[in-house]
Amino acid sequence: MRYADGILMKIVGGFYYVRCNEEDFECKARGSFRQSGVTPLVGDSVHVSVPDEGYCVLEKVYFPRQNELKRPPLANIDLLIIVCSTIDPSPNYLVIDKMIASAVSKNIEPVIVISKNDLKNGDEIAKIYRNSGIKVFQYSPCDMSEIKDLRAYMSNKTSAFSGNSGVGKSTLINALFPKLSLQTGEISKKLGRGRHTTRTVELFEIDNCFVADTPGFSSVDLQRYEMIDKDRLAYCFPDFEYYLGCCKYASCSHTCEDGCRILQAVADGDIEKTRHQSYVAMYNEVKDIKKWKLKQT
Repeated sequence: MRYADGILMKIVGGFYYVRCNEEDFECKARGSFRQSGVTPLVGDSVHVSVPDEGYCVLEKVYFPRQNELKRPPLANIDLLIIVCSTIDPSPNYLVIDKMIASAVSKNIEPVIVISKNDLKNGDEIAKIYRNSGIKVFQYSPCDMSEIKDLRAYMSNKTSAFSGNSGVGKSTLINALFPKLSLQTGEISKKLGRGRHTTRTVELFEIDNCFVADTPGFSSVDLQRYEMIDKDRLAYCFPDFEYYLGCCKYASCSHTCEDGCRILQAVADGDIEKTRHQSYVAMYNEVKDIKKWKLKQT
């Protein structure tokens, strides 16, 4: 019998697949472990026992986690790479901004990747988010120059990918790491949206990076699982940070009040209008929800 620490890479049918120093182990959970109420997540740092014969056993999940997402179920993420396309589908700024706010609230760095620049120029989208202090990369099959920069930025980090269906998450991962050969999908013209081609959450280790495709990370899931309390919401917009605490009224909601420093920054062009519009929409979604109800989502 020997013991090892590793990273939980995949969970399928009650089996836990753990990578320990470039070795992969298929594990079962110890009965007492399952009864403790701890739910292992892909990305967890774990402790396993490796017998000479029979199944390996998942003995322990290490806490505290750096962060965790409820859906997709992932833990200890460094980067949330939010993929949006210039067209087919066109960018939904509210959805993008919800993903950014969700990442910031979980202490995850959001990164924007703009795809399909060969079909429509994405410079205006890039400008919005670069002006908001968020790292942005652009790519298309005709111009892969920023792919190397993105890969370098992901080095020695755990990155999760998200975005609306059809924006090209799996295609991007294939461009970054051709050896993965993930299945890609085509836009469903009949439905006007993409088919979900990724079914399970799984980490892949390649070129000094841990990467995950994230099925099911949609606007609906964000609204249900990652809603942010109205008192914390403004702090999840990095471009608001400089102005917080400078409003005329301490209780300012930053939506419509006289003397609001954030509204003035929007009028002056220092905060992008689409970003503030997303903030107002998100604030209105949660303003009447009790905090204890938010904790249950």
